[in-house]
Amino acid sequence: MWSPVILVPAILNGLMTGAVYALIALGLTLIYGVLHIINFAHGALLTAAMFAAFFAHQWLGIDPYLAAVGLTPLFFLLGYGLQRFVIGPAAHGEDRNILLVTLGLAVVTENALLYVFRADTRTINLPYAFDTIEIGTAFLAVPRVIAFAVVIAVALALWLIMRFTDTGKAIRAVAKEKFGAELCGIDVAHIYAVTFGLGTACLAIAACLLLPTYYVNPTAGNAFVLIAFTIVVLGGMGSVSGALAGGLFVGVVESLSGLYLGESLGQIGIFVMFILVLLFRPSGLFGERT
Repeated sequence: MWSPVILVPAILNGLMTGAVYALIALGLTLIYGVLHIINFAHGALLTAAMFAAFFAHQWLGIDPYLAAVGLTPLFFLLGYGLQRFVIGPAAHGEDRNILLVTLGLAVVTENALLYVFRADTRTINLPYAFDTIEIGTAFLAVPRVIAFAVVIAVALALWLIMRFTDTGKAIRAVAKEKFGAELCGIDVAHIYAVTFGLGTACLAIAACLLLPTYYVNPTAGNAFVLIAFTIVVLGGMGSVSGALAGGLFVGVVESLSGLYLGESLGQIGIFVMFILVLLFRPSGLFGERT
């Protein structure tokens, strides 16, 4: 069981799976890093994005990967609008109110999807869904390899935006000191909405990457967001690099746990690691100590 012939494919497949986890966690930790709140609507918005990608394929014949080109800006605008015109005004400046509003959005969105689409599970058939690439002794699914490459590209794009653009600098300023940024003339409400939009756009990309090999129903996003919450804590709350590294790490842990404990028990390893990190490094693997 410790042979490289077995371990290497398990690790590589874990990295491929962890990349999508990381992308979902990136949106979550980006919102937390600036707004300092947990977005409870994250799972419901992921589900909505998966339904959008599904019907883009069913009704318009658009491949999920191509659908990401249109859905990403669409969901950015959706996230921007939700924060600017719903969450912000309803919260009245209170963080605890934001938590309740996002929780309410999650309940409303999930039940609206359930009412419109029922509880049926839907999948799509794509010609490349079961294709594999041989790398040494490992056989990697083509959709997972594509997902890994896209996630790395998205993470790099986010880093460039945060590092070199005026909007990115404003986001970092608001994350560090909201009142100081406001005194410097930064529109904090706009930056909050942009950040929420970026987090929601990440979900649209993740949904399009998941759909070729995953099903969609009104609760499909919840399973991924539970792991994403774990990744955010593991990587350090608000740490973008921590979310990326944490997602890849969690994917490998899940893969190895599934290999040695059985597929149905694969996620046990994730939560064992989660407890250990909370015990010995509460700030997360990449978080700053306070």
